[in-house]
Formats: sequence, structure tokens, C-alpha cells
Amino acid sequence: MIIVTGAAGFIGYQTAKRLVAEGEKVILVDTLSFFEDRPEHADLIKSPHVVSLISPLELIASKSEVDFAKVDGIIHLGACTDTTEMRVDYLTEVNLEYTKSLWNIATQFQIPFVYASSAATYGAGEHGYVDDESKMSSLKPLNPYGDSKLQFDLWALEEEKKGNHPPIWSGFKFFNVYGFGERHKTKMASVVFQGFEQIGAKGMLKLFKSHKEGIADGEQKRDFIYVEDLVDVLLFAVKGSLKRGIYNLGSGKARSFYDLAKATFKSLGKEPKIEFIDTPVEIRDRYQYFTEADMTKLRNAGYTRPFTSLEEGVSKTVAALVNHAGKSTASQ
Repeated sequence: MIIVTGAAGFIGYQTAKRLVAEGEKVILVDTLSFFEDRPEHADLIKSPHVVSLISPLELIASKSEVDFAKVDGIIHLGACTDTTEMRVDYLTEVNLEYTKSLWNIATQFQIPFVYASSAATYGAGEHGYVDDESKMSSLKPLNPYGDSKLQFDLWALEEEKKGNHPPIWSGFKFFNVYGFGERHKTKMASVVFQGFEQIGAKGMLKLFKSHKEGIADGEQKRDFIYVEDLVDVLLFAVKGSLKRGIYNLGSGKARSFYDLAKATFKSLGKEPKIEFIDTPVEIRDRYQYFTEADMTKLRNAGYTRPFTSLEEGVSKTVAALVNHAGKSTASQ
């Protein structure tokens, strides 16, 4: 039996869905109304493999109804993922202190523990994108969200030194994840989803202009990773194939937002029509122009499965969006 937090979210849903498909019993943890409000995820809660739906606070309550002695793994994906969130106290409570509580539960009951960190911990990338644990204290995130994730990484490493840690544990610095099931993320959804919506409504797609000399509009680059690949790694970790550590989790290859946009148009059978707009002033100074995961550490740890190409991943995502849109229309 495996606990998945953030199970009504984008990555959490995909992770829980895979576990259910493999016959695992799953406890889904998230704000309960989310399971009803997100129709893209409605199929999950109907599965006979879902043991229960519980809220985040119910999971860590002193009198939690969960029998942790019977839990085989915790995959912690629940968090505030809004990179524009500026309330430090809120991020500290939700992203840092809550994760500490789960770590301590996993330690007490000797449960394998896997959690989501973020590539936002790398900031502008002035120290590169190598997942070297000895250098993580020197990282400088560009926003409070990234800092909340970094603070837990550093805390976990210190707890391990004290001998206070789960029997198996790993954290993953997620790079730019995309795939089906992002609708509820609105402005934080990937360019693939936003492009699908914009192209469908107006026949065109908007991308941010570049405000950095030497980088053309649309040539800002990120490491985009298809969600199914990410889930593969999470399950590889929680089932004991990784003993401990903090790892990058991206494709290992930076691609431009223009490449992503072109792939989206191609998947819809349309010629690219792109409008470049100013990056909002409030995020301009905190905007990452390049990210690329160094995947050497995970590969050396034994994970050998290849990652999906950007073009193939976008094609699969668009196909799923088109299929869901068709089902929604048919049901009306």
C-alpha cells in the first residue's frame, strides 16, 4: 500500500493512476474537493485499488486513521507549486514543515520516502545544474518557492547525518514537467497545455519575449520532461532501486520554448503562429533563461530507461487533450 500526496494534482494523479494500473493499493491524499472539481481525474477515485481519500492534515494528525505499519511507501508530491507565490510563511508551512512531518513519520515507521524537490532551487544556474549534495548549500533560488524546496533538501541532508531518516529515501529536483492533466494549474500549466487552449481559441500562441541580450525571443531554454518518464523514475525509487539521495529529474537536454510551440502546432496539424509578449515586470528579474539537468548521478545509480523526446511527448499530450475534449463534448 502506497500513499500519494497531491494525488488530485497533475503529477500526483499520474503517479497514483500508474500505481493503480499496476495493481497497487493506494491512499490518495489531497484537498478532498479537488477530487470532485477536476473531471480529468475522475476515473482514479473509482478504482477498487484506492483504499481511501484523505486530506493532508488528516494524514499527519496525531490520531490519523492511517495504519502506517501497513504502508510500503510514501510519494510526497503535494505542495504549493506557484513560483509567483510570495508569502514566505505560507510556503514554509506547506512546503517545508509539512514535508518534515512526513519525513518523520516515514522514519518512525521505517517507510520508503520519495519527495518532490525542484529545479527552482538552482536559481539562475550560476553554479550549474549538477545534483552535488555537497554544494547545495551554495544555491540561490530566485523566488520563495524555490527557497522552500531548497530548505527541505538541506534539512533532509542534516537529518540523515544525525541518523534520523527513512530506510530508503530520495528527493527529485523536477525540471519542467508537461503532460495530460494540467488544466487546474491555470497560469502555472505548461506551454503545451496553454498552447493547446490558445491555438484552439484563437489559432495562435503567445510566448514571452527575451529581455536578455544575446537570446532571441522564444529561445529561452528549459529542460522539459514528459510526465510519464517522471513517474517511471518515482516508482523506480519508491520500490527500493535507489537507497538514498537527492537527484535531478529532467530529460537532460535543454530545448527552447519555440521548439515546444512548434511541436504543439505540428501535433495539431497547424502552421506555427506565435506572438511574443513582454515578460511581466513582477517576474522578469526572477525568470530562468536556461535550465538543463545533469542526469549523470541518476544514470550512475542504475536508472537506464531512455526519456521521451520533446516531439513525441508533446504529440502524446496533445492527443490526450484532443481525446478528452471530444469526450467532454459528447457528454454535453
